[in-house]
Amino acid sequence: MITILKVIQESFRQAWQSLVGNKLRSFLSLLGISIGIFCVIGVLSAVDSLEDNVRSSFDKLGNDVVYVDRFSWAEDPGQNYWKWMKRPNPSYNDFRAIQTKVKSADMTSFYTVIGEKTAKYRSNSVEGSFLIGVTEDSGTLFGFEYAKGRYFSKAELISGAPKVVLGAVVAQELFGSIEPIGKKIKLGGRKLEVIGVIKEEGESLVNIMNFDEGAVIPFELARKYANIREGNRMGSAISIKAKEGIDLNDMKEEVRGALRAKRKLKPKEGDDFALNELSLLSNLLDGVFGVLNTAGWIIGGFALIVGMFSVANIMFVSVKERTNLIGVKKALGAKSYVILLEFLIESVILCIIGGLFGLGLIWALLTGISKAIDFPLYLDMGNIIFGLSVSIFTGIIAGIIPAMQASNMDPVTAMRG
Repeated sequence: MITILKVIQESFRQAWQSLVGNKLRSFLSLLGISIGIFCVIGVLSAVDSLEDNVRSSFDKLGNDVVYVDRFSWAEDPGQNYWKWMKRPNPSYNDFRAIQTKVKSADMTSFYTVIGEKTAKYRSNSVEGSFLIGVTEDSGTLFGFEYAKGRYFSKAELISGAPKVVLGAVVAQELFGSIEPIGKKIKLGGRKLEVIGVIKEEGESLVNIMNFDEGAVIPFELARKYANIREGNRMGSAISIKAKEGIDLNDMKEEVRGALRAKRKLKPKEGDDFALNELSLLSNLLDGVFGVLNTAGWIIGGFALIVGMFSVANIMFVSVKERTNLIGVKKALGAKSYVILLEFLIESVILCIIGGLFGLGLIWALLTGISKAIDFPLYLDMGNIIFGLSVSIFTGIIAGIIPAMQASNMDPVTAMRG
């Protein structure tokens, strides 16, 4: 054990001398390792950050929710476009049919987007705020979290009370530091009382709808803003959450039966609606993440191969420069495995230094981008360990042949050389 520790110490010293003594050669040689680690671990870290954002959004919305829409999330909207366009939009009557007949549903919500309206409070105004009418369970199924205030009461929803819940951006632009709860704003020509402010959602890859710049009102109030007839609203959808312990596919079949009966579809007719779930998006995104990871490995792999040959070149030069010293060591009784370990560890140390430099570049880049675009990108410990492991493996492959060459030298011949 003491011998191995001395070998590691000596290898580290020699690796450092090699770096310091030949700065340009060492820099160019280790650059390939740094670029390779940068490409592989950089892509993995970016993909992991994106995937975590997606998964957290999915967790917030729940993986036991079915979304009724005209379009299937599993297909390209450009394909069979006219088939989708001929379908009716989900309607309030569809929602009521599901709510009444689907016994496996725990919660059912309906929302419809009215359009963009101008919100005003005193001299402040916000143009282009989208207005959305919702039902009782919409707040829960959308995963609303409130910075201030609350959601609508059942009585307010039934009566269509002139109340509104604002998105964080709209509330900030209208009220600034003023307390918004209880204040009355003019929205689309009507006076509404602010009863809540939704916590800012920020940038997220998966949002069924980002409410930061929106205003939410009871569905019955929404009827007064627009002509909401059966299936005529483009921005309408139904969400259904399954009861605990209910298989999602079983609930989907029950929803399908309720909708087909309500829409009076004949047995031979196909569905004129789509039942979507977040797993469809998850599967599509898994494919995208897989392609990105593969691209990172291909680009980084070529850089690592270049770096590996560069480090191997350094090690061959190092063996050549220290031929006399190797001969002296072997003549004094140094074992072949000690010489082999000495050069192999030196190669690994050089690659670790290159890998650490690459990891430092990744950390700096991801931190800068994260601050610039307000989107969390990070380098986690798992990828750091993986990056160092790749560096160690590369060092072993790069140094094994020069190390074997050094360990197999004849001491007499080496001392003469």
